[in-house]
Amino acid sequence: MTTENSPLPNMSNLLDVMAKLRDPDTGCPWDIEQSFETISPYTIEEAYEVADAIDRGDMQSLREELGDLLLQVVFHAQMAKDQNLFEFEDVAQSIAEKMIDRHPHVFGDTTFETVEQQKAHWESLKQLEREEKSAEPLSSLGGVALALPALTRAEKIQKRAARVGFDWDELTPVLDKLDEELNELYQAAASGDTAAIEDELGDLLFSVSNVARHMKVDPELALKKATAKFEARFEYVEKSIRADGAEMIDTSAEVLDRCWRQSKVVLP
Repeated sequence: MTTENSPLPNMSNLLDVMAKLRDPDTGCPWDIEQSFETISPYTIEEAYEVADAIDRGDMQSLREELGDLLLQVVFHAQMAKDQNLFEFEDVAQSIAEKMIDRHPHVFGDTTFETVEQQKAHWESLKQLEREEKSAEPLSSLGGVALALPALTRAEKIQKRAARVGFDWDELTPVLDKLDEELNELYQAAASGDTAAIEDELGDLLFSVSNVARHMKVDPELALKKATAKFEARFEYVEKSIRADGAEMIDTSAEVLDRCWRQSKVVLP
C-alpha cells in the first residue's frame, strides 16, 4: 500500500488501484476478464493519442494521455503479476538497466565523437541483445515489431537491410524502381486480378517507403500531413457546396472539381 515515505507515492497508488481492479473477488468484472491480447489494442491506441496530443501542442491533453499510456503499462504488469511472470518493479528495473548499458558515454567512460557513432553503438547493442535471446543466428531483419504501422515497419526493414549493404547507393535506381512498380500495378489493374492488384500495390507502397528513406523523409509523417491537407481541402469544398444550399452527394463532378481547385488556392 501507499506510504508517506514512498519516493513515488502516486505511482504506488496507481499500482494499488490496478491491483484492486484486478482482484478476483472484489475487483471490476471487465478488468478481471482482460488478457494481454485484449488489452494490446488499447495500448497501441493510447500511444497514438499521446502522439496526437504532441502534434496538436496540447500539453494538458499530453499530461492526460501519458497517464492513460502509463495505465496500460501498469495493466500489463498486473496481469503478469497475477500469473507469477513478473511485476511492475521488474519492468522498471530492466529498462533502467538497459538505458545504463546503452549509454556508456553517460554512465561510463566511453566517448563518441559523433551522434552517428552513438547510433551505431546503440544498434549494435540491440542486435547483440536480440542474438542473446535466440538459440539460432538471427536475420539482420529480425526484431522489427509486426504491430508497427506498415509504412514505418517497411522503413525500418529497409534500414536494417541497408546496414548490411543491401541497398542502392544513389536515388536514381530507387525512383526507377518506383516507376517499375507503378507500371506493374497498371498491368495488374488491367487484368482485373484482385490478388495481383493487392500484391503490386503492396510493392508500390514498399517502394514509396524506400524513396522516402533515401530522401530522408519520414513516410508516416509525410502521409499524415498529406491526409491532414486532404481533410482541410475536403472540408473547404463541403462548406462551399453547403453555402449554396446543396450537398456534395447531389453536386456534379464539374462543380466538385472547380471547388477542389479553389481549395488548393485558398489552402495550398
